[in-house]
Amino acid sequence: MWELGVILLSLGLLMYTAYKGFSVILMAPICALLAVFLINPENVLPFYSGVFMPKMVGFIKDYFLVFLLGAIFGKVVEMSGIAESIAKTIVNLIGSKNAMLTVVLLGAILTYSGVSLFVVVFAVYPFANQLFRQANIPKRLIPGTIALGAFTFTMDALPGTPQIQNVIPTTFFGTNIYAAPMLGIIGAIFILVAGLSYLEWRRRVAARNGDGYASGVTLTAAELQQLDAETDPTSNGSFARQFLAFVPLILVAVTNKYLSTAIKEWYPNGFDFNAIGLAAYSVDVAKTSAIWAVGLALMVGILTAILYDFRRVYNNFKEGVNASISGSLLAVMNTASEYGFGAIIAALPGFVIISQALGHTFTNPLVNGAVTTTVLAGVTGSASGGMSIALSAMAEQYNAAILTMGIPPEVMHRVVSMASGGMDTLPHNGAVITLLAVTGLTHKQSYKDIFAITLIKTMAVFIVIAAFTWFGIV
Repeated sequence: MWELGVILLSLGLLMYTAYKGFSVILMAPICALLAVFLINPENVLPFYSGVFMPKMVGFIKDYFLVFLLGAIFGKVVEMSGIAESIAKTIVNLIGSKNAMLTVVLLGAILTYSGVSLFVVVFAVYPFANQLFRQANIPKRLIPGTIALGAFTFTMDALPGTPQIQNVIPTTFFGTNIYAAPMLGIIGAIFILVAGLSYLEWRRRVAARNGDGYASGVTLTAAELQQLDAETDPTSNGSFARQFLAFVPLILVAVTNKYLSTAIKEWYPNGFDFNAIGLAAYSVDVAKTSAIWAVGLALMVGILTAILYDFRRVYNNFKEGVNASISGSLLAVMNTASEYGFGAIIAALPGFVIISQALGHTFTNPLVNGAVTTTVLAGVTGSASGGMSIALSAMAEQYNAAILTMGIPPEVMHRVVSMASGGMDTLPHNGAVITLLAVTGLTHKQSYKDIFAITLIKTMAVFIVIAAFTWFGIV
């Protein structure tokens, strides 16, 4: 029980320090090695060099390309004016009266196209703010609305999304990002319908209570002046210009779909470095082909986004790309550090107790994977971090279990991916903190709506499991 208590202490300390704003790049190894120290001090240095660092570096090796190109693509989409153009097009098509649906769809389109969640928050908020003000919907509902569009179904449920939460499982289960398409669509529809129903209920309650845009929040004179000065969100240039804004996003999806199959055909027998005199090197094409496909697709998206408005991008290209690269380095280091943390925790004696307890409580590997992943995502405040910890510790067991039970690995991929986006958005989640900071609101004012969305997307995972179990849908 001492070993179990040490693991829980380490997890709790990591969650607490993340909530307080300390970087997990520092705190993940500290918390992990503290657990090692409390069990056997002599193991601290060997565990650091033999467990933590290899796992951390291995994660960076596998996923750095996706983090880097995803961040650059998101920044170029922002600098070129594509995000602004898409926002105005959606407003024109749906109408400013449907403010919540407009904001959700805008966030969903950008996220599904590979734009970073953090970039989506900054890109969507100005339009959401103006639409909510014009419709006299309480500003405190904006964070929940943006969260539904950006942090949920297009992040990990819809097949083909290039977000990292949908990419990581490919290397563990030998799948691609289009795994279990029907289950993903079912989960996405549930999240969208339930989420919009909840937000609409909140809007109607606010209207009955006489709450308007500024109810429950304090707007400064400068904020009010800035809102009054905002341009018309429906002014969006020619039809050709509106259509061209979607081209880079479409090309990313189409290119990725094509390359997911084509790359395997390019290397039907893998790649043998020994054949070209480089026996010291190796690569598992089957494992990395999905990552290559996403990376090349994002390159196509970056180039076409630059061509959308070359002059506008050129003027700020160096500063914008440098900023996006810095952001990608921070993101990949955060997740890789949590991955190394998970490797150490999984190597400790107490983890056997946790693993056995989960195994006895949830014998179905799908349920086990969902519960384990979403709990760890909640503890770490990170979808990719929680999933990385779970899969680094349990992937071999899951693969063996689904093979025995005849469960397609694509189903396991989709369940774990969606579960990572379940309880990850607890108060200490970085995206939640950023969202509230950008909107100028507090946890007290707006977090309950974000938490409601969190519960909905967690429920969606078990609906997907039920759909497969009862009807065999994949």
